[in-house]
Amino acid sequence: MKLSTTPVISASASEVIAHTKTWLERAVIGLNLCPFAKAVHIKNQIRYVVSEANTVEDLLTDLVNELKFLQQADPVTVDTTLLIHPKVLGDFLDYNDFLAVADAAIDELDLVGEIQIASFHPDYQFADATSDDISNYTNRAPYPTLHLLREDSVERAVDAFPEASEIFEKNMQTLQQLGLAGWERVMRGKPAKSES
Repeated sequence: MKLSTTPVISASASEVIAHTKTWLERAVIGLNLCPFAKAVHIKNQIRYVVSEANTVEDLLTDLVNELKFLQQADPVTVDTTLLIHPKVLGDFLDYNDFLAVADAAIDELDLVGEIQIASFHPDYQFADATSDDISNYTNRAPYPTLHLLREDSVERAVDAFPEASEIFEKNMQTLQQLGLAGWERVMRGKPAKSES
């Protein structure tokens, strides 16, 4: 993996969090891409952390700290963490390579079966998709983001939604119907379909 850095993003941490919350509210919750997100959002159980890391090594340090924090935190207060890192791993392939490092950190901390990581990136691309495939937008966030999830919470959410296995397919259908223009309207806070 290259230890390259990305250009420094000029947005402040509060602006990065605000952009991320807007994406969460309009896309993830608004389009119901994740039916589990609304409850933790409403209850303010999502921890938003903006990493100032400029290197992969510093990001790994921040990730380890956040994994430890989440493990120790009361789930009623902090159920999940979004570790947003706007200054490093702007290249999706580098980011994708880092996910193996992140999984190794979970293993080293003996958190396998306790915490898992979901991945989001502005240039997210599924292995079998082209870069302009609308399906990629299910995992496209404003900034590179590591989503730390408690396994117990995931299991409870899946139990509460019997159709959990169908979420991915429903998301693909939603985005296919929406199209890129519809996605862009949603992200601007407009109705998915233009009023004509």
